[in-house]
Amino acid sequence: MLESINKFVGQLGNLKESFFYVLARPSTVILLIAILVLCIVFAKVKKIKFSAKLIAQIGLAIALACVLQVLRVYRWPQGGSVTLGSMVPILFMGIVYGPSIGLLTGFIFGLLNLILDPFILTPVQMLLDYPLAYMSLGLVGFFKNNYIKGTVVALFGRFLCHFLSGVIFFGSYAIDAGMTPIPYSLLVNGVFISVEGLICIIILKMLPIKRLKSTLIKEV
Repeated sequence: MLESINKFVGQLGNLKESFFYVLARPSTVILLIAILVLCIVFAKVKKIKFSAKLIAQIGLAIALACVLQVLRVYRWPQGGSVTLGSMVPILFMGIVYGPSIGLLTGFIFGLLNLILDPFILTPVQMLLDYPLAYMSLGLVGFFKNNYIKGTVVALFGRFLCHFLSGVIFFGSYAIDAGMTPIPYSLLVNGVFISVEGLICIIILKMLPIKRLKSTLIKEV
């Protein structure tokens, strides 16, 4: 009995050491969280009832986002750029069809963006800067009655992904700029997300969202 207790205590000690080992490595923690988020999103996506028109609209939104992605106003050397509203089609899908479709559309666009314009240092950085960052734009779908507020939340979600990536994986750029990683990542990602986010909000305000929403939902 005493031997079993000692063995159990030893296992608890090993578990504690493993726990603190994981916590001491931010990239490992982020990877675990990313996997959890992706599993939750995939579970929601499985419940979507796809139709031919819905699939076509998702494809059209992604294609339009890719075209707008090419129209860059400015691009940072380490990745990240201000475009002429490339997030608008993804945000629009979330506004019209809700978070599940928005998250899925953003995820697919993130993967496509990764293929077309990759900047990869590690697998965790890749997840943060591409599928997770663009997937977060689908958060706008949780704010059915206030899409501007939802857009701000979605933009903050994308900013958070890029910010964490910048702090953990792009420290060398901060050193070259004479700064520490946190303020550097906050400045760089805050500026380009704010500027492009403002462009997206202006475009969304100009669109007849309610009319388009009612028309598209009837068609699906």
